[in-house]
Amino acid sequence: MPLLLRIPLGLVIMVIGFLIVLKTETVYTWFGDIQFAEDKLGTGMSRFFYKIMGILITFIGIFVATNVISDILGSAACFLTNCK
Repeated sequence: MPLLLRIPLGLVIMVIGFLIVLKTETVYTWFGDIQFAEDKLGTGMSRFFYKIMGILITFIGIFVATNVISDILGSAACFLTNCK
């Protein structure tokens, strides 16, 4: 991916992740409870799960901007297909 596309895309993904963490209550009102989080983590943990998802999305944005994501996906593909 070209540098001039990769960096803005990574920044947009980072901002989306940051906004999910910052505005968790708004995201919670839009999407509601996450049943998996409620069952496995306990009652009222959907907001915490949204924050964790926002942090992961932010890290994915950092990985895209720095081109680390291609190494991660390439390694995962090699692992799954047994390439050498």
